[in-house]
Amino acid sequence: MKAMLLAAGRGERMRPLTDHTPKPLLQAGGKPLIVWHIEKLARAGIVELVINHAHLGGQIETALGDGSRFGVRIRYSPENPALETAGGIAHALSLLGGEPFAVVNSDLYSDYDFALLPQRVAEMEQNGDCAHLVLVNNPVHHPDGDFGLDGGRVCQGKPALTFSGIGVYHPGLFARIPRGTHAPLAPLLRAQIALGKVGGEHYHGLWMDIGTRQRLEKLDNALRSQHNIPHV
Repeated sequence: MKAMLLAAGRGERMRPLTDHTPKPLLQAGGKPLIVWHIEKLARAGIVELVINHAHLGGQIETALGDGSRFGVRIRYSPENPALETAGGIAHALSLLGGEPFAVVNSDLYSDYDFALLPQRVAEMEQNGDCAHLVLVNNPVHHPDGDFGLDGGRVCQGKPALTFSGIGVYHPGLFARIPRGTHAPLAPLLRAQIALGKVGGEHYHGLWMDIGTRQRLEKLDNALRSQHNIPHV
């Protein structure tokens, strides 16, 4: 299967760090945030990757190249301006192909096992679903959550969990979005949730939304401690 890494965000809350460096290239534990994902996807055998970018996107292409040094193949989907999540995915459909694919936000960190994603595709096909979402416990900065979960089905209502930014989608979900159109993901998901077409799971492992400089510093310290990486 293929995977798309979302890397087009401006990272306003990370300024001034993101004034000159795109958010996915900010470092934690001695390597860029997006590289942690690439390496984990490669270890899971998911080696066909698509990366979208907008703000300072040329830096991302220069830093990652064709992906060969990571054991993957990277293709890029430039946006000018950024098209939001669903718009960005729709813009890249020609690179993603006709089969379900994974999408991962590049500004998160998690030990979720990407090797499970092909199994999630099989479950989607068995259930006739258009999406599978990985949900996590609500962090302090997002106490109300996003979606409920009932027997492996994503629903609206309480208690709500937080969408992790890791999901699997059927390309048909985005087929009606004209290429180059701004479109958020949440309304698409809510419409399919109402139809009972979205599966999900509650992941209890490590997950962090790296949305502020303080959280980036916390992750950096944790990874350096875990991997015995000295501060330079």
